[in-house]
Amino acid sequence: MRMHMSYVQRRRLLAAVAFATVVANATATNAAEKPAIEVSGGVTQPVFSYEDAIREHVRVQSTVDSDGDGKKDLVRVDIIRPKESGSGLKVPVIMHESPYYDDPGVGFELEHKKYDASGNLTKFPLFYDNYFVPRGYAFVSVDMIGTRLSDGCPTSYGASDVLGGKAVIDWLNGRAAAYDDNGKPVKASWTTGRTAMIGQSYEGALAIGVAGTGVKGLETIVPLAGFSSGYGMWRANGTLTWFKGGAEWQADRVDLDPAEKCGAVRRQLAIGSDDETGDYNAFWRERDYRAGPISNARKVRASVFTVVGMQDRNVTADQFSTWWAGLPRNVQRKVWVTQYGHLDPFYARRDMWIDTLHQWLDHELMGVSNDIMRRPRADVQLGPDRWITQPDWPAPAQKVTLWPRQDGSLGRKPSTGTGSYLETRQTEVAMATDPGTASPYRLAYLTPPLENAVRLSGTPSVSLRLKLDKPTANLGVMLVDYGTDTRIHGVDPAGGQGLKFIGGEDCVGESTTDDDGCYFRAADNTVTSGFQVITRGVLDAQNHKSLSRATPLTPGKPYQITWSMLPQDYELKAGHRLGLVLTGTNDDITDAEPGTGAKVTVDLAGTSISLPLVNGMPIE
Repeated sequence: MRMHMSYVQRRRLLAAVAFATVVANATATNAAEKPAIEVSGGVTQPVFSYEDAIREHVRVQSTVDSDGDGKKDLVRVDIIRPKESGSGLKVPVIMHESPYYDDPGVGFELEHKKYDASGNLTKFPLFYDNYFVPRGYAFVSVDMIGTRLSDGCPTSYGASDVLGGKAVIDWLNGRAAAYDDNGKPVKASWTTGRTAMIGQSYEGALAIGVAGTGVKGLETIVPLAGFSSGYGMWRANGTLTWFKGGAEWQADRVDLDPAEKCGAVRRQLAIGSDDETGDYNAFWRERDYRAGPISNARKVRASVFTVVGMQDRNVTADQFSTWWAGLPRNVQRKVWVTQYGHLDPFYARRDMWIDTLHQWLDHELMGVSNDIMRRPRADVQLGPDRWITQPDWPAPAQKVTLWPRQDGSLGRKPSTGTGSYLETRQTEVAMATDPGTASPYRLAYLTPPLENAVRLSGTPSVSLRLKLDKPTANLGVMLVDYGTDTRIHGVDPAGGQGLKFIGGEDCVGESTTDDDGCYFRAADNTVTSGFQVITRGVLDAQNHKSLSRATPLTPGKPYQITWSMLPQDYELKAGHRLGLVLTGTNDDITDAEPGTGAKVTVDLAGTSISLPLVNGMPIE
């Protein structure tokens, strides 16, 4: 049946259609004007103003009371984010947590924060804000508990150091409270909650520690020369690698508050660290991010992009390799393995680093489709300006065992005889120089010249059959590349960690008057030398059974002692010779051990070194 509309009905229908059209047009206009992150070529583009970005700060409620004042510590968080965020645009977060904003400053150029009259930052240290905020990220700069403007006391890698950072991740994901300067609650309504943590050294360790809690919302971490064990920072197999009192010194260094505020905490650090024995105990277990009670590698959910310096004397390479091997198999990961010391790759391989980091964060935090996960997992530096890529680290290798011989050679077959030396403290140069010359303080053994290049990738181990004339000794072993070559030089702090400044600056991202994002240029610091210490290992002999309990040796009784050296990825060139040096206290890696003066007698028939070699060993 055909329906007839009255005049009034027709007017109402026309009005409804007109209203719907206006609403549709308005919706389309609003959609067109809605701020959006722009992606081109597989990466986000700088479409947001850095100068106009929102700068603010909050104090996040943590779950710890590190100074024992009866109140949960509040963690200071400085924030910069696109002005469009919070008004229709939610953005992910790049988080840099540091204990170093006061002393000594952060980064290679030791930058500090600057504030305006409202307490907001006008200068964010490092380049992350300059580069990534225009691309649609928020950057948050976090004062570690007990430092700068956060409450509490630093605990030298302890539980509160880790849990303060975790609280910030929880706040970004709506699970913790935060307040402004007037005590008014503040929600992070402007973020997706997807967060990356990035930082070098202690900062990188905080990222590792927080990731090991399994906290949700931490999607990826980028630890640069970050440690995974507090014990490994101050100890090496029972020996003290730094000075006594290190744990309280570390806390005191980063905390500029009056000494009495955290005096009780400092005293507990001194007692718990047990410098007199060097043993692993409950204090150090709390600071173990590999398998500790607070942080555990098996709990890591976040993806990992890490950088390690194989010649780092501060954060040794086993801090990386042991933790890396303990990560769950399903954790996405990437690594740069370098021959530098303790540094940020921003100064070593700047353009490549920024490009790779950009793609990694876009993929992990924004879900941008690019090829970062299809690239080889590991970038490995084999020498100055020489990099290769491979599917993983370490490279597939075969274990090759070499034995020292009575004639001073090093070969594939066991030998007989003995050798002895007095355990004392020496520099690596003194221990490695002139290996063919007899010395009362070391034993040195060399392979014949290599017919082909040989590459070591992984962790060597050494096994010594020995006896002492005292209850203990500091046992040292070095692998040395003998042969003239141009090598990375100055991997200690005084030598620039293997780099040198070359003049000029690069300005990264956008700038303001207070925050220009400009940094010095650097290049490899090289030297032509006759030898290079490849890797090393030390052990307090009385800890040969356990790092938790000393077992003094019976003088004159033979013992078989086996332990791992530091990992390495290194190529010896054809014509070079591989040297094995047995010695005592290594002056290059300890400030606390004077040496025992013990006589060490080595049975060569029971002494060997096991090497992970990619292409075998072309000697007999």
